[in-house]
Amino acid sequence: MSSHVWYAAYGSNLSPQRFDCYISGGRPEGARRTYTGCRDTAMPTGCREAELPGRVLFGGESSVWGGGIAFYDPSADGPSRATAYRLTAQQFSDVWSQERHLPVGDDVPLDAVVSDGRWTADDGRGDRLYDRVLLAGEIDGEPVVTFTFPTALRPVEQPPSAAYAATIERGLIATHGLSREEAAAYIASLISGRGSAHEDQ
Repeated sequence: MSSHVWYAAYGSNLSPQRFDCYISGGRPEGARRTYTGCRDTAMPTGCREAELPGRVLFGGESSVWGGGIAFYDPSADGPSRATAYRLTAQQFSDVWSQERHLPVGDDVPLDAVVSDGRWTADDGRGDRLYDRVLLAGEIDGEPVVTFTFPTALRPVEQPPSAAYAATIERGLIATHGLSREEAAAYIASLISGRGSAHEDQ
């Protein structure tokens, strides 16, 4: 497998500024948690707008932001907007560990993700919110991967907090070139369940 992957971020990590806290460590604006950062703190070697074929929804209860947090349902109608970051396999694993509220150091079996299209952790660790890792296509011959809820643990939908929505909005402006009004309308469409990457465009 390639030594690099593209991580397709569809929630608050749409914002490169917020995502940097997963790489370098730190506390994002409006969040309640400080992140340790990756073992390798080198910046992503690529960052671009992307789309995921399924639907992004908000649900559960975030201990970091309050309110619902973003999840990806690959079986639902899309597409949905994302920011793709080119990371080493180790960096992706460290981002995933931090999302699960675990120390960095465990490696995602990316060969299995690429060969099977999906992989779900069964280690009984973490908060289980993002235990399922998915293959979501490729960019320049390298795999695009993301993570979401396990199939059996679909979250109850609820709206995001204002701080979380504002972070997503900043990401949509930065990587997709949307106006603030367009970004807010896209987020509102996700909350209503009528979201599409091309909503009102």
